[in-house]
Amino acid sequence: MTVADLPKIELHLHHEGAAPPAFIKQLAHEKNVDLSKVFTPDGGYAFENFVHFLSVYEAASSVLTGPEEFARLTTAILEESAANGVVYTESFISPDFCGGGDLGAWREYLLAIQEAAAAAEAKHGITLRGVVTAVRHFGPEKSRLSSHCAAETAGTFVTGFGMGGDEAHLTQGAFSYAFDQAREAGLQLTTHAGEVLGPQSVWDAIDDLKVERIGHGVRAIEDPDLVKELVERGVTLEVCPGSNVVLDVYPDFASHPISKLRDAGVKVTVSTDDPPFFHTNMRREYEELEKAFGWDEEDFRALNATALDAAFCDAETKKTVAKRLEKA
Repeated sequence: MTVADLPKIELHLHHEGAAPPAFIKQLAHEKNVDLSKVFTPDGGYAFENFVHFLSVYEAASSVLTGPEEFARLTTAILEESAANGVVYTESFISPDFCGGGDLGAWREYLLAIQEAAAAAEAKHGITLRGVVTAVRHFGPEKSRLSSHCAAETAGTFVTGFGMGGDEAHLTQGAFSYAFDQAREAGLQLTTHAGEVLGPQSVWDAIDDLKVERIGHGVRAIEDPDLVKELVERGVTLEVCPGSNVVLDVYPDFASHPISKLRDAGVKVTVSTDDPPFFHTNMRREYEELEKAFGWDEEDFRALNATALDAAFCDAETKKTVAKRLEKA
């Protein structure tokens, strides 16, 4: 068995961003929508930088217009993840794309996603949990609607709340109401920081939003005091090395700070972010990390143990996932 064959946990995966290009093309064809500018000649997603990536992401998501499409998407995502050895995954699901923040519509989308997830678990042995996600550049008011949707549907499946989108739009603190509302509903919290922007964005996330996990967070390495603070608070980073390389945060895997952060005692995990956009999957992430840092099976098992501990799910689910990890 190679390290790439190990069972895996993924904590940072955007639901719409995990849509295979062929899946979006098929939906666009069914709806007679022209998305030709979204794709490269070889069939991938076409974007030039982070901001352009966000616009292409939203254009591709525009054909996901109902619960049935999200059910189909969920099936496609989980089949692909399971094929790459993922046994537990958390996906960022946004009410902005699932009913526009309307609670009634959100419930319908959520039911469709849950039913598809249950079928995939029975067939492939992969568990999905939902982290309801506000889109930062949509603004604080819409984040409150997303948080309300999250709070009203919190439970076994909806277990977390977070925020993605353009890190340069407003401050983390501008969204504190939404995070407070989610926290009061018993949801666990994460937010994107320290990817496009530097260490201060991570400080803001842990101080102003008091999150338990950080999406990316890798630029914390630029501030030794912040690294120490992350260790002291026990904050877990949802690291997506392949995504960081494609978006030019770092030139290659060997230059990525995940190993330095881990050596410093920071809790790090490995995910794909938006895998078809960044030409990656969990097998490739493992292979590239093994190549760059010489990590062996023991290292990757430790990463999965960290991820399981940080997962936004109940104790019973963690026991089930732990058994899947032990089978290897």
